[in-house]
Amino acid sequence: MFRVLAVCLAAVFVHLALPATAAGPDARPVRVLTSFPPQFLEPYRRAFEERHPGSTIEFVQRKTTAAVAGIVGGRQRADVFWASAPDAFEILKAAGRLARLKPRPTGAPERIAGYPVNDPDGAYLGFALSGYGFVYNPDYLAEKGLPVPRAWSDLAAPIYAGHIGISAPSRSGTMHLMVEAILQVYGWERGWGLWSEIGGNLATVTARSFGVSAGVAGGRFGVGPSIDFLANQDSLPRGSTAFALPEETLFVPASIAVLRDADNREGAERFVDLVLSPEGQAILLEPAIARLPISPAAYPAGETAPDSPFRREGLFAHGLFDPRLSAARYELVNIIFDEMITFRRAELARLWRSVRTVEAALVRRGDAEAARLVGEARDALTRPPVGADEAMDLERWRTLERVRRGVPAPEPQARLEARIKAAIDDNLRRAARAVAEAAARLDPRAAGGGASGAEALPP
Repeated sequence: MFRVLAVCLAAVFVHLALPATAAGPDARPVRVLTSFPPQFLEPYRRAFEERHPGSTIEFVQRKTTAAVAGIVGGRQRADVFWASAPDAFEILKAAGRLARLKPRPTGAPERIAGYPVNDPDGAYLGFALSGYGFVYNPDYLAEKGLPVPRAWSDLAAPIYAGHIGISAPSRSGTMHLMVEAILQVYGWERGWGLWSEIGGNLATVTARSFGVSAGVAGGRFGVGPSIDFLANQDSLPRGSTAFALPEETLFVPASIAVLRDADNREGAERFVDLVLSPEGQAILLEPAIARLPISPAAYPAGETAPDSPFRREGLFAHGLFDPRLSAARYELVNIIFDEMITFRRAELARLWRSVRTVEAALVRRGDAEAARLVGEARDALTRPPVGADEAMDLERWRTLERVRRGVPAPEPQARLEARIKAAIDDNLRRAARAVAEAAARLDPRAAGGGASGAEALPP
């Protein structure tokens, strides 16, 4: 009797000593770190838990930039990373944080709109297509007499001054991708020149990606760069927003990855299976989600999505987006954008307004020296604080960190940031001085007209 009891007790103690994973993947939730909104996530929770009774999903919502910093810094544990921005996955891959995945059969081509669907090394898999373009308020644009922008360069046109809202790339993975895409397609210096001109047209810089769609819907401004699914959320008033894909459309896959140190690897793989299954692809077409499935078979027979990426060339038709390049200089781009545009939005707007005023006056009255001076002002406003050659010193930029406001940066990074600030300050001073001198040549009364003097020029 006592011998039988002892054997039973020993079995109980052995069972209790086993690690939790020995009980199988259902013993703990699958922890998914994501930037997607609740209405996107809930259909996948229901589908997963119906497929695997006893299993649960725990969604942890973070901005992409914060999620990546948390994983790399070891402060954020999860089983799955699920987001739209491909460069975020490249940062995690370079840091050795992603497990290798086998591709799932989806029927998708290897590339769509010039971009690979899956990571060639198997670190992450594409599950949906994200179209990047412009969210706009039809009534706002009609009231102001503004056309719908059709190209990225349209956002730099003077007619949009004060009518554009964006989010900062340091706070939005979506915006970071758009900034980096322009830098790669236009080139480092021309790309920053375009972003500076767009910066001169800004009404505001929002704290998050969805803030652009919400601001457009509320009539705070008329248009802004956005991703397709954020422009058509159920939470926005019906008819308050529309979405336009520009002529040079940017389509890239939204992806999913399993983290290398996942506590529930088997459950994570099951979740990836669901997302890439016919059922998971069909969920993307639900009105509350309205994403473009990666699988052509997910679309109804005889139909493809409007402006389907399966038949468009895209922004990278003549050269591929390089996510490794983007990942290597990720924080450098964030620092420059914030110092050049986010933190100087009002000053940038004043200076660009002055430049455009002088340029308009030169059409009416030619003056070679004034034209040279306003060209000098334009050059100063569009010059990045880090040159194109230096920007390619990628090993140097990999060490930069995302630093929260109020927290001191590491000393080498603090020195770099101080240098960038000083270069931008110098560029703005030079621009202000040159445009003021140009304005004074066209009308002596402009010599005392404030920071630039151009506001005193007659219309």
